[in-house]
Amino acid sequence: MTRNNHVFIIFISLIATIGGFLFGFDSGVINGTIDGLQSAFNSESIGTGFNVSSMLLGCAIGAFFAGRLADTYGRKILLMVSAVFFIVSAWGSGIADSSLEFVVYRVLGGLAVGGASVMAPAYISEVAPAHYRGMLATVQQIAIITGLFAAFVSNYSLAQTAGSSIEPLWLGMEAWRWMFWIELAPATLFLLLLFFIPESPRFLVVIRRDEAASAVLDRLYGETIASAKLAEIRASLGNESQPRLRDLIDPQRGGIRKIVWVGLGLAIFQQLVGINVVFYYGAVLWQAVGFSESDALLINVISGAVSILACIITVLIIDRIGRKPLLTVGSLGMAVTLGLMTFAFMNATRDANGDLSLGDFGTLALVAANAYVFFFNLSWGPVMWVMLGEMFPNQIRGSGLAVSGLAQWVANFGITMTFPILLVSAGLATAYGAYATFALLSMFFVVLFVHETKGRELETMEG
Repeated sequence: MTRNNHVFIIFISLIATIGGFLFGFDSGVINGTIDGLQSAFNSESIGTGFNVSSMLLGCAIGAFFAGRLADTYGRKILLMVSAVFFIVSAWGSGIADSSLEFVVYRVLGGLAVGGASVMAPAYISEVAPAHYRGMLATVQQIAIITGLFAAFVSNYSLAQTAGSSIEPLWLGMEAWRWMFWIELAPATLFLLLLFFIPESPRFLVVIRRDEAASAVLDRLYGETIASAKLAEIRASLGNESQPRLRDLIDPQRGGIRKIVWVGLGLAIFQQLVGINVVFYYGAVLWQAVGFSESDALLINVISGAVSILACIITVLIIDRIGRKPLLTVGSLGMAVTLGLMTFAFMNATRDANGDLSLGDFGTLALVAANAYVFFFNLSWGPVMWVMLGEMFPNQIRGSGLAVSGLAQWVANFGITMTFPILLVSAGLATAYGAYATFALLSMFFVVLFVHETKGRELETMEG
C-alpha cells in the first residue's frame, strides 16, 4: 500500500466518525437542558425520565433497522439518512412547545444516533486494514466523547452567558433551546462530507457489483492487493449473496449462533454499568448532592476531558495489546470506582432543607466518578463498538450489528428511564451499587466468553 492509500483510508474513516461526534453531542446535550425541560413542560421525575430517554427508543429502532437496511441500500446511504435526521431533530427539539412535540423530534434524533452508532464502526471496519483497524475504529469513540465534551462545553457556556439554562439568550429564546440548535452546524457538515466517501467494498460484493467493489478496493489498498481481497470477500460470503436475519441461526445446532450471544452480552453489559447515567444525568446527580447548576455543568466538562484522554490512550494501545485485556481491566476498574462512589453516597447526609450533602465524602465521589469515566472510556466505551464492527463474519455483519445495536439501546433506555425513579425512591447508593455489581459481572463475561480479534482479517471471522 502507498502513502496515498493510507491517507485516503484515514480521510474517509474520519468523515464516518463525524457520525460518532453527533452521536455524542446529541446524547450529551440533554444533560444541560433538564431544568429547561422541567420548566417548559411542567414535568416531574417520571416525565423527565421519559423526555430524556425518549431518544433512546429511536436509537433502538434506528440501530436495528440501520443494520438491516444497510445490507440492502448500503452503509453510505444509511449514514446520509442519519445526517438528515440529525438536522431535523436538532432544529425541532429547540422549537418544541410541548412534551409530545419534543419527544417526536428526540425520537427522530434517536433514529439518527442509532443508525450512526452501528454504521460508522461497520463502515470503518470494512475499509480499514486489519493491522490498524482497531485504532481507526477507536477514533469513533474519541469522536463520540468529543461530541459529549463539546455538548457539555456548549451547555456550560450558553447557561453562563444567559445566567441559567431557563433564561432567555438570543432572539428572546431560552438558553436550553440554543443548546439543541448548536448541533445544526456539525450535522450539516456531516451530510455534505458524506458525498465524498465511497461505498463499502464488502457491501458492493454482496449486491454483485464486483467491478465497483474492485475500483474501491484499488483506491483503498492498491491494485496488487485489491484483486486478492476481492476474491477473499467473495469466498467469505459463501453461497448466500443477500444477508438475512435467519443467518443468525446456526445451521448445525439449530439455535442462535454463539457469536451473536457474545455480541448481545457486550452490548448489554456496556449499558448495565451505568455510564449513561453520568452522561445524561450528570448535572442532576451533582446538584442532588449539593453542587450548584454551574458547578455541576463544569464537572461534566472535566469528565468529558478525562474521557477524551482515556480514548486517546486506547487508540495508541488497542492494536498492540488487543481488545480482551482492555475490556478485562476496564471492568475491574469500573467495579472498584463504582464501589467507592456507592460508599460515598451511603455516607451522604441531609441538610436543613432536606437536600443531600456529601460533606467530607464529596472529594472521594468526584475523584471516583472521574476515575470510573476514565476506565469506561479506556475499555468498554470504544472496545465494545470496535468488536461489534469486526467480530461478525461478513455474511451476518449487518444482522449481527442490528440485533446487538437494538439490545444496546434497549438496555440504555432501561437504565436511563429508571435512574430518576431510583434517585427518588431507593437513593443514589442503591443505584450505583447495582452498577458496580454489573461491572464486576462483566469482567467474568469477558474472561469466559469473549475471543480476541486483534490483527485478524474480517474474512477470517467465524460465527
